[in-house]
Amino acid sequence: MPRRRFASSLRMATLALLWGSGFLWIKLALNHGLSPVHITITRCALGTAVLLFLAHRAKQHLPRTRKLWAHLAVAALLCNAIPFALFAVGEQTVDSGIAGVLNATTPLWSLLIGLSLGTDRGLHPLRLTGLFLGFAGVLLIFAPWNQEGLATWGALALLTAAASYAIAFAYMARHLTTQGAPLAVSAAQLLTATAWTTLALPTAGPLTNADATALLAVTTLGIFGTGITFYLNYRMIAEEGPTSAATVGYLLPVVSIALGALILDEQIGLRVLAGMAVVLTGVALSRKNPQPKPERREPAPDTPTAADAR
Repeated sequence: MPRRRFASSLRMATLALLWGSGFLWIKLALNHGLSPVHITITRCALGTAVLLFLAHRAKQHLPRTRKLWAHLAVAALLCNAIPFALFAVGEQTVDSGIAGVLNATTPLWSLLIGLSLGTDRGLHPLRLTGLFLGFAGVLLIFAPWNQEGLATWGALALLTAAASYAIAFAYMARHLTTQGAPLAVSAAQLLTATAWTTLALPTAGPLTNADATALLAVTTLGIFGTGITFYLNYRMIAEEGPTSAATVGYLLPVVSIALGALILDEQIGLRVLAGMAVVLTGVALSRKNPQPKPERREPAPDTPTAADAR
């Protein structure tokens, strides 16, 4: 159990580190000539390539039945195509502080969905306290009451993206997360998301102003902030449930601020330090009594397993 808990915590820390830089890469790509549609399609395609390569090395095969591909189409729309596009659209008019706060509503949306569907088990008072404390810490970090941009269409897009993530996590936990071939299923979902987003290509506009910075930013976003992180997040949903997996959203502002201080020599005030401490405390409490890992069942006929890969 301690080893499993350590592996889970390490996975969450890696997710936070990679996702925490995601807003920066999106902003850079937007500022250097890429449109939201270009960013969304490219990150999905690059993430797919990464996961297909990893699945091939692990000798895992893509799904083989229509039923599973139908579930993947729904999950790809809710977890990838819609939120990826909405984040890129929202960050055109909303600064990173507001974006961080609205993104951090994902665990709260996930909690509400889990309670309404009866799928979020093990809701010990410590977990509930941790979830709300984590969000309070995010508010303390960004102090949205001192900023403009909450009552805008961009903010609504970001809030909708956070809710879409939460719905997707619940859907994936019910229909997709199995013990078999997680790399192949993750790759298949991002492949489906690439197909969804390609439908919007006619609205992307000409690709004439993008420079090397934009290409580097979107490449990093696609490989690390989409491909690698999507697989790690998939594993967390499978092992700990959608609400526990969503709490990584609280750590993203902590990571981005810490990186800014270490790399860019940005100043951190006492309020921000206090908010970071509150976030870390909230996340720790929310993981004191994690959602029990579901009992292993025989995979359904439409689920790709390790045996299929061989």
